[in-house]
Amino acid sequence: MTIERSEPAVDADERTMLEGWLDYHRGTLARKCEGLTGEQLRTASVPPSELSLLGLVRHMAEVERGWFRRVLAGEDAGPLYYSEADPDGEFHVTEADTWQEAYAAWQAEVDAARRHAAGFALGDPSRGRHRFSPDPYTLRWIYTHMIEEYARHNGHADLIRERLDGVTGE
Repeated sequence: MTIERSEPAVDADERTMLEGWLDYHRGTLARKCEGLTGEQLRTASVPPSELSLLGLVRHMAEVERGWFRRVLAGEDAGPLYYSEADPDGEFHVTEADTWQEAYAAWQAEVDAARRHAAGFALGDPSRGRHRFSPDPYTLRWIYTHMIEEYARHNGHADLIRERLDGVTGE
């Protein structure tokens, strides 16, 4: 199965543009993981780093959950993979961690993000707060931050994928 993705139209309105670029970057991460075995997806990039493609997918599930459920919607949504004892738990993958579970969790958070965002205008303040600021965030800010977050981690994914099997490109 090939992951489809497309850039938003060059003349799209602001919201369509932001949602389009976010979906483009979500699709890019999925493409970087496409066709790999569980072992490859769990393979750390360059020791001593534990960064892996599976860890990146789990991390982005946490990021989607944090910004759209906790901050935007004000939900009390606990962590999926990390804890106080292991604040980077999403990156600490084991043989028991599977692509199917991580992908399903990530897609569930993407779906929740879309549902929550649909109820806000770009300039609306969030109902929840982030630990970094007592002030609310707008949906526009969250979309922009999420695009930046995916773009940065997709750069990591590019390098990890090339190291695993030589595949390069968008």
